[in-house]
Amino acid sequence: MWINNQSSLHDFTLLGFSDRPWLETPFFVIFLVAYIFSLFGNISIILVSCLDPQLDSPMYFFVSNLSFLDLCYTTSTVPQVLVNLRGAEKIISHGGYVAQLYIFLALGSTESIFLAIMAFDRYAAICKPLHYPVIMNRRRCIHMAAGTWISGFANSVVQSTLTVVAPRCGQRVLDHFFCEVLALLKLACIDTGVNETELNVLGALLLLVPLTLILGTYVFIAQAVMRIRFAESRWKAFNTCASHLLVVSLFYFTAISMYVQPPSSYSRDRRKIMALFYGIVTPTLNPFIYTLRNKDVKAALRRSLTKEFWIKTR
Repeated sequence: MWINNQSSLHDFTLLGFSDRPWLETPFFVIFLVAYIFSLFGNISIILVSCLDPQLDSPMYFFVSNLSFLDLCYTTSTVPQVLVNLRGAEKIISHGGYVAQLYIFLALGSTESIFLAIMAFDRYAAICKPLHYPVIMNRRRCIHMAAGTWISGFANSVVQSTLTVVAPRCGQRVLDHFFCEVLALLKLACIDTGVNETELNVLGALLLLVPLTLILGTYVFIAQAVMRIRFAESRWKAFNTCASHLLVVSLFYFTAISMYVQPPSSYSRDRRKIMALFYGIVTPTLNPFIYTLRNKDVKAALRRSLTKEFWIKTR
């Protein structure tokens, strides 16, 4: 790796699209626009969920947590990607590499569990409507959210530590946009069989188990919805779940494609594309999926544009 006087021997080079420099400017524009939309969408949902009393429910408590998570998700990677796309030296410091790896893994693990909790919330609301306020009381919601965040960060400690300590024998050039486990394992100069096995096992636990619970939950939800006599009520119940199902599909499809199979099975370009979709596109789309399909959120956003809304929140 070429290193100038300002670069440290411990820095990493992120190649990104270095082999296709003509793609850097259009992708810089795309990522910048996506990041701006992500900031706007997620911050808007967090604000209206916290300030609008009509959104004071467990569902929007978890939606605001998901928006905060997605906001952190994109912020942990996109600014660095933008800097590298426009700079001649595509460098990330050793401290930045460790922090980015740890945060990216932690947030991804947390989101996987969060989506399962949100499915359980929809199950309780539709299948147990009379007991819903008791099942999903505020204290329990806070405990579930806190446990999810703790579990995600605990998993990241294990995976990121095993990845960071693997010897690389001086190799510090990553063929990627950001510091990601699979790309870093490619640099190891030892047998990474243990790391790959650990990655697959934890990937299965944190992706396949929550996904199985979500699918099972929606079987019960579908049965309950079909028993509703009135078509309007049936459609309303279905619509409250549609946004969540779409987010689940986007997240788990890309995550499982990345982590629940041997890293050696990936082509270089496919790995990059899936990582971009998983780490940038999906967190950017999530707030708009919830907003565009949810009448309550759209109404809350319209109320937030009025002067009376901000007077009441003081």
